[in-house]
Amino acid sequence: MNAVSVSANGDTILYDADVIDKIDARFFDPVCWRASGRLVGEARGRGSTWIVRYGERDLVLRHYRRGGVLGPWLVDRYLWLGLARTRAVREWTLLAELCRQGLPVPRPVAVRVHRAGFCYRADLVTERIAPAESLAERLAREPLPASAWRAIGACIRRFHDFGVWHADLNAHNVLLAAGTPYLLDFDRGRRRRPGAWRAANLARLRRSLDKLAGQSAHFGFDEEGWRALRAGYDEGASVGQSSSSAAR
Repeated sequence: MNAVSVSANGDTILYDADVIDKIDARFFDPVCWRASGRLVGEARGRGSTWIVRYGERDLVLRHYRRGGVLGPWLVDRYLWLGLARTRAVREWTLLAELCRQGLPVPRPVAVRVHRAGFCYRADLVTERIAPAESLAERLAREPLPASAWRAIGACIRRFHDFGVWHADLNAHNVLLAAGTPYLLDFDRGRRRRPGAWRAANLARLRRSLDKLAGQSAHFGFDEEGWRALRAGYDEGASVGQSSSSAAR
């Protein structure tokens, strides 16, 4: 990755010069992409994720928006505590590190942070993994074989052995592409020392699957699938385990 930084008009932009020739604020504006005929879709969420065409690549543009109690009030504004502590730059940095380690995540392409006084707004662009579907989408269509569940478990184990905590590990953030599992959405994710958070991560994924199964009698998840996932997790290779001791 060839990371380059530019600043203008309150914006700080980091981008991968191996992917993008030049960049400005318009790169993060879905209206501009739509006007040029290169806005090709919108992803799930709170209406803040778009799929755009850049050359031969499909990119995912995400505008950071708040959820929870503060969402209706602050919408997309966050407290400024320095560039390195913004959610967007933290996610960009973590994704870049995971890519360098060969872990299955989307490649970070660009990030913008716009500061206004004590607040900031932010956007992140990653390379789209396609063709692919989320675990939730796949199970809504058909069950998974045990081998696929084991592969998901082994994938999660690789991240955990590298000390990576996913803040929202759920069935929508596990992506299946040509039989290979990926993890998406590392907003608020970080590296941590080994601990009980690993079991909590798996429990969060289990709650997500149980919730979706409770909403549809045809959702392809059952106890047998979970046992296969846990078997893959328990048997997974400890990729990067030597580095996990240095995790923050």
